[in-house]
Amino acid sequence: MQIKGVLFDFSGTLFRIEPVRSWLRAVLTGRGITVDESAFERYAGELEAAGALPGGPAPRHVPAALATAWATRDESARAHRDAYTALARQVALPDPGLYDALYERHRMPAAWQPYLDTAEVLGALHGSGVRVGVVSNIGWDLRPVFRAHGLDGLVDAYVLSYEHGIQKPDSRIFHIACTSLGVDPTDVVMVGDEREADGGAAALGCDVRFVRHLPVSERPDGLRTLELVPDVPRQACERCP
Repeated sequence: MQIKGVLFDFSGTLFRIEPVRSWLRAVLTGRGITVDESAFERYAGELEAAGALPGGPAPRHVPAALATAWATRDESARAHRDAYTALARQVALPDPGLYDALYERHRMPAAWQPYLDTAEVLGALHGSGVRVGVVSNIGWDLRPVFRAHGLDGLVDAYVLSYEHGIQKPDSRIFHIACTSLGVDPTDVVMVGDEREADGGAAALGCDVRFVRHLPVSERPDGLRTLELVPDVPRQACERCP
């Protein structure tokens, strides 16, 4: 296969969100709210269990009243905010303004860290003339995250679910992405960390390759090993059947 285009998922693939405790502490500090350590640990643990941090651990349980909101959360900016703030409101935090503040924090570039090989792989693809797109199930504009980390110039197109009202694994979102790159899907690799969502690209004939959604320090070369460019060897990777 001659790779002419590569589509990447965002969260868990190119970037990783900060841990729940860092997220909560940054917001408490920013709002000048002090809590004792036992209360902090309780809040953090309950927020993590609720799945209130977008890009973080999934909810251990989605209440029936939120099931539809959760299932369609990435179809619009409002749906995304409403779903995640509703999950957070399951936790009795000490200030009602914290729920919106937590949501806003996760949208900040400072809350995201690129994987150690993200810049290298995007740069190698860009330098070799391969078209690069980002396809994300998300409810906000992630372009400022790429700009803040100096990576925006290495991406040719962004296809974000909330801008199109379509979520992965719907093949239409991958079709939009391939069309945006001007590349036939059979010449495209989709790289992601979720087999169901990202695997939807296979319906168009894309090759799909997977990385593991791990902390940055635990995945130094997950992208590098996918053999997306000839001079970046692939040692091990999981691929869809």
